[in-house]
Amino acid sequence: MSAPGADARKVRGDAGDDAARHYLDARARKVSRGAERLVIREARRPRLTIKEDELFLCTDLLGEVPGRAVGELGLYYRDTRYLSRLELRFGGRPLALLAWTAERGYSAVWEYTNMEFRGGGGEIVPQSAIHVRRTCFLAGRLHERLRIRNYSDRAFNLPVEVSFGADYLDIFEVRAARRRHGRAMPPPVLHDRVLTFTYEGADGVRRATSIAFDRQPEAVEDGRVRFTIKLAPRSRSFLRFTVAAIASDTPAVGEEGSDRRLGAVGRAHQRWAAESTEIFTDNEQFTALLHRGQQDLAMLLVDTPWGRIPMAGVPWFAAPFGRAIALSGLQTLMLDQRIAVAGVRALTRLQAQESDAARAAEPGKIMHEMRRGELAALGRIPHTPSYFSIDATPLYLHLIAETVMWSGDLEFFELLREPILAALRWIDECGDRDGDGFIEYSTHVGDRQVHQGWRDAHEAIVHPDGTPADGPIALAEVQAYVYQAKRRLAQLFGQLGDVDRSEQLQAEAERLRRRFNEQFWMPDEQYVAMALDGRKRQVKTIVSTAGHCLYARILDDRLVPPVVQRLVSSDLFSGWGVRSMSGAERAYNPVSFYNGGVWPADTAIIAYGFKKLGFAQEANLLIGSMVETARFYNDLRLPELLCGFTRRSTSRPVAFPMASSPSATSAGAVFLMVQAMLGLFPAAEDNILYIHNPTLPKWLTDVRVRGLKIGRSTVSLRFYRQGNQTVLAVRDKQGPVRVVVVE
Repeated sequence: MSAPGADARKVRGDAGDDAARHYLDARARKVSRGAERLVIREARRPRLTIKEDELFLCTDLLGEVPGRAVGELGLYYRDTRYLSRLELRFGGRPLALLAWTAERGYSAVWEYTNMEFRGGGGEIVPQSAIHVRRTCFLAGRLHERLRIRNYSDRAFNLPVEVSFGADYLDIFEVRAARRRHGRAMPPPVLHDRVLTFTYEGADGVRRATSIAFDRQPEAVEDGRVRFTIKLAPRSRSFLRFTVAAIASDTPAVGEEGSDRRLGAVGRAHQRWAAESTEIFTDNEQFTALLHRGQQDLAMLLVDTPWGRIPMAGVPWFAAPFGRAIALSGLQTLMLDQRIAVAGVRALTRLQAQESDAARAAEPGKIMHEMRRGELAALGRIPHTPSYFSIDATPLYLHLIAETVMWSGDLEFFELLREPILAALRWIDECGDRDGDGFIEYSTHVGDRQVHQGWRDAHEAIVHPDGTPADGPIALAEVQAYVYQAKRRLAQLFGQLGDVDRSEQLQAEAERLRRRFNEQFWMPDEQYVAMALDGRKRQVKTIVSTAGHCLYARILDDRLVPPVVQRLVSSDLFSGWGVRSMSGAERAYNPVSFYNGGVWPADTAIIAYGFKKLGFAQEANLLIGSMVETARFYNDLRLPELLCGFTRRSTSRPVAFPMASSPSATSAGAVFLMVQAMLGLFPAAEDNILYIHNPTLPKWLTDVRVRGLKIGRSTVSLRFYRQGNQTVLAVRDKQGPVRVVVVE
């Protein structure tokens, strides 16, 4: 593994770099309307997802994309659905599902048997005579293989039909349950063994879905492809096909053999796992949860000119998001610093250079979201990229500082000086619109109401009586991020010898801390206000993000205990995690993104804040709730969020209907929880790894960490519990790093 700053000189990107220009294609365009809200269009159905690089497939558990009730299912590439139907029939009947798995993330396997049907020669094929093992994986395209085995002593002619469809909807049309009208598409064309759907986009891009079979179809009608599979007694046969998503503005994918491609993808995943920190525990479920988190991150990472960066989540947010890139980078520094470094490089390249009100761009601001589908190209949505995040900029600065704390690479930091200073100028000038020392945002862009924090739904920032808060809005957690970023940056500028800037940033951070404690503290509630509204009134609604203020250590010491106790009280702690809003609030709704849902990433940040401030048992309470939650999800995958229903009123966590799964920040959350539990605090520039009060929960007695990278050193550690005490043993150390235990 190269040093995290090895390619730092490329961090801003080169305007003449063809790869970067091809990846971005982010020309400023006139925007006619904003993003659509997520719409629940039908009863929730279980979903299976596989993903590799920019291609992902969502099916029902049968492995199908049913054409009549497709919902969000389908094969997607760069915000466009290239396959909106994929159905398999034997003798005109669906197969009966026996089992399925998608553990590896980029591949899935289904086991089927047959219902009774009539064969091509009129013979009856009895139920369970046929077994079908269907294997699919993603590697540049969708690769499908059906192994069809006859367990009968009779020969059969099996009529097999595979139905395909392609609607080329933009993901924003899919999630809003709204189609554009007047879209004419020619019928699919069969040439030799290849069936092709095409669509000429209004953006000038020709999109095609090319389906290549390993045998000649007998008939094709409206996307339904028919074969006859002849099976002798006790024999087997195969049917293979690939599905390629093709766009005229992107390079074509080569046609290497399926086995070679599958092997290459598998080796790449294994290589990344081997180069990352290894974590082993004596709790089988927790170890599996860590493995699942790492595999989900591997699924979501996408190759870019700046390194591999995570997409936020599938299916709705399979795109670069500034907040998600920063948070997942912060969460996974103990696992692999390269995620953070690539994230810094990408966000730096996408940092706004000029003002554009339609996209909320201002010089120095860090991007919110970037899309590359047809609607983005036409200017129908503003994400080319857009900058509707008030928190992405301070989180970017915090990510840089924490990355250097782990890597010790001051050269990397020095090469980022100008982007850092531009981001700081944006915070102090554009971010602080009225000069009161707090960073805030206007709630209106044109005729639309837009919230720019993590809680970006229109009903998310409300007073206790349920009335929306008028802007400009100063969110509590955003002030905390700014404080933390300035305090950390002050330390690093000091190490570079820039004493004046270091002292200035430290003074600004201290002024912000004092003002924050004066303006945001609610004495009656003994809690932190959600925000200040446009009239500088406290928005007194009780929400979870006070825990982010603990993470940033912006609160006076005397104010910390009541905040901790409130966060683990029954109105905020559901038993499955921390609710985004107190259950005692008028606006509370357990089936709401930000007014009651439970977010694993949010809960992990709060747990880490607890541990920083000495509340180890409370941290372990939250961590244990997340581990227990994961037990009820397929493959122990933590979703983007779950409903906020109380654990005592339900025997299992209630799935949220529109949650992305996998989610980058939920996958990364498990590693932040490990870091909190073990108390890992690096100072790589001093060659020190501080271990602060490691505390294993009762359900865990042994944790081994192998190959943890601190600067140019690696260290392997073992933590084990003896009674109520957690003992640390340094198992191996390479390089000058010192391990210092702090009580």
